Amino acid sequence: MRVARVGAPGAERPVVVAADGALLDLAGLTQDVDAAFLASLADLDPSTLPGLAPPPGASTLRFGPPVARPGKVVGIGLNYRDHAAEAGMPLPAEPVVFLKSPTSVSGPSDDVVMLPGSTTTDYEVELGVVLGRDLRGECDPHRALAAVAGYVLAQDVSDRALQLERGGTWTKGKSADTFCPLGPWLVTPDELGSPGVGGVRLRLSVDGDLRQDGSPCDMVFGIGELLCYTSGLMTLEAGDVVLTGTPAGVAMGRPEPRPYLRHGQVVEADGGVLGQQRTRVVDPGYGTIALDEEAAAG
Repeated sequence: MRVARVGAPGAERPVVVAADGALLDLAGLTQDVDAAFLASLADLDPSTLPGLAPPPGASTLRFGPPVARPGKVVGIGLNYRDHAAEAGMPLPAEPVVFLKSPTSVSGPSDDVVMLPGSTTTDYEVELGVVLGRDLRGECDPHRALAAVAGYVLAQDVSDRALQLERGGTWTKGKSADTFCPLGPWLVTPDELGSPGVGGVRLRLSVDGDLRQDGSPCDMVFGIGELLCYTSGLMTLEAGDVVLTGTPAGVAMGRPEPRPYLRHGQVVEADGGVLGQQRTRVVDPGYGTIALDEEAAAG
């Protein structure tokens, strides 16, 4: 089953996306895809839902983030073997954990807004895990997986200078508004089937240039292990999102001049059954920067 939220920002409507792309209305069951709804998601029968017609005159329908504002977004660093290698770092002995602000969450086609004048904004395509019930101090990976409501395609956008050079606080470089595109939909575990997330392929391109192409099979720590570890550090609540790491190919891991994101570029992420994202990169200071450069040249 694929659960989504469609409509204008702040006015999204909860839906199920059928196999043929038709939208089934969830508004009669819940006002939003929130913690209470996620806890009962496994019992939902989509065949009982009415269809939802697209709004009149709408040529395209916006998908918002498939989960209403999560309480927290937990990130995992260096969890792909090839990514650790390109970063020149040893495989972690235990998961590297950081937080992204809940306000960083945005939709799969919303603009990624850089911090003004940034020259080190980087892309990371990831598999995101959405909790369907609270998890605290769990030690059994199989029981931890039973708490998962579904999986989402995600990006962990990062300003590397803020992350690594200005105090070494990862959260600082990863929490700007729009730095966590999610969606277009949440895919329930039964939809993935066998071999589950291991069969997911994560790809990301910038202006048509393929930069990342990997699989969760390359993870250092599996999803159940990650949930156990993080639930031992903090309570994971229904609706929380855990980002599970990124494969090789990020700009930071490439030779100089590193291809960090620039104003006007288009980032496309593809997660197969998890759907696709297409986001435009925007530098809010671009107009000012352009004027400054013109003045310097003239």
